[in-house]
Amino acid sequence: MIVWLLVLLLAAAAFVVLRWAAKLDWAAMQLVGAGLLLAVAGYAWQSHPTLAGKPAVGAEESEQARIGGETFAVLRRPILGQFDRAGSWLTMAEGYLAKGETQNAVGIINSGIRAHPRDPDLWIGLGNALFLHAGAKITPAAEFAFDRAEQLAPRNPAPIFFRGMAYAQAGGFAEAEQAWRQTLALLPPGTSWRPLVEERLQLVMELRAMQEAKAQAATR
Repeated sequence: MIVWLLVLLLAAAAFVVLRWAAKLDWAAMQLVGAGLLLAVAGYAWQSHPTLAGKPAVGAEESEQARIGGETFAVLRRPILGQFDRAGSWLTMAEGYLAKGETQNAVGIINSGIRAHPRDPDLWIGLGNALFLHAGAKITPAAEFAFDRAEQLAPRNPAPIFFRGMAYAQAGGFAEAEQAWRQTLALLPPGTSWRPLVEERLQLVMELRAMQEAKAQAATR
């Protein structure tokens, strides 16, 4: 409220100064007043004076955001498909994840696993949900879920890819790089989502180099 009062007072002061200092006639002052009102309206539309300040995003944070910018819900469709038996369970869970209700998401996927215990896609989804439920941390439970998915589908690169996504989002760039190199080794040339993995591998290699350079600079 104080910010808006200051904006209006400044606009009024500018109007008075222009009226008496520039000695503009009334017709000109009508145009000036309209311009000031337009400026105030533009400020009200585009600015957010009540929001807290936010520090600038550094290069490392920006690159990491690019890796984690696409959610599991988006990536699983081109990689896992969306019309199999796991799809309905994962879609329901993703609805809860979108609202931040991670415990409910874990519960939904666990229900799906009880019905289909040998479905690797559900175990991948459980690993992701457990990772998010822990505040974007790799926990033993999340590791177990990804391990179980790999055991059920040892030649399927998807469990390794999504494990790498979790590591990258948690800042474990060396682990993510290793996972995505393994993913590429399992992916046949020409696979539709191979470029997606290659792009993320390149990004995580850059992030790892930044991380190592920062660590070296700190020891000097």
